[in-house]
Amino acid sequence: MFKTKPSEMIYAVPTKKGLGVEIWGTRDDLEYLYEIISKFWNDESFYHIKGYEDKNKLISSFSYEIRKASYGSRLTKDHSHYSIEEIPYVGFKISWPHIVFSIIALRYNMRMVDGNKADIAMFLHLEYWIELAMENYDSAGTKKLLPYLNGAVNAGNEYLYLFMRHINASFFEMNGGKNSYRKLADLMRVSIYSSEENNDLLIFLQSEAKKYNCKIEDLELSDDDKIYEIEW
Repeated sequence: MFKTKPSEMIYAVPTKKGLGVEIWGTRDDLEYLYEIISKFWNDESFYHIKGYEDKNKLISSFSYEIRKASYGSRLTKDHSHYSIEEIPYVGFKISWPHIVFSIIALRYNMRMVDGNKADIAMFLHLEYWIELAMENYDSAGTKKLLPYLNGAVNAGNEYLYLFMRHINASFFEMNGGKNSYRKLADLMRVSIYSSEENNDLLIFLQSEAKKYNCKIEDLELSDDDKIYEIEW
């Protein structure tokens, strides 16, 4: 059971198998979140900054799910998890690595844009519910994972999207459950600046870029779609 009174805005609950969270709200709630997030990516005036387009890919995939959910194309309920009052709610599922990296990328990009208190409040609200969903799924795994949400990830990484995809694929291969969740922090070590895991992945990406005669940021990880065909 959740330990706090729910907000009237967006909220999050862990998925049953612990692969991530379900983010819920009314259509207006998700449209508002989408509108705020839109301020912090895909700004042509920042395209010259190395790594900016990489973060665009990361935030774009998160933003896409919000938009699709607001149309009712993902999850739907005729009431929230906390009320029997019939108010349509819409939502979507997103993995732990994806939501953690999305928040990190948004937080990083906020330094380049003049946000307002409403923007900051929305992000804090979202972070609060993600952390609460983590804690309510498994406190032991969350204790090891929270440092990555709170600064351990190298947010300035020029290849943040590729790193997320790499971690995400490895995490999904574990098939969910609390044991997998508790191992996620180990997978996340690759995102720590100059860690052995970080350096190994960079060397691999450099070799792949050389092999295909392209830039690292142009690489596409060839995920096996079958690993995503499991229960959330």
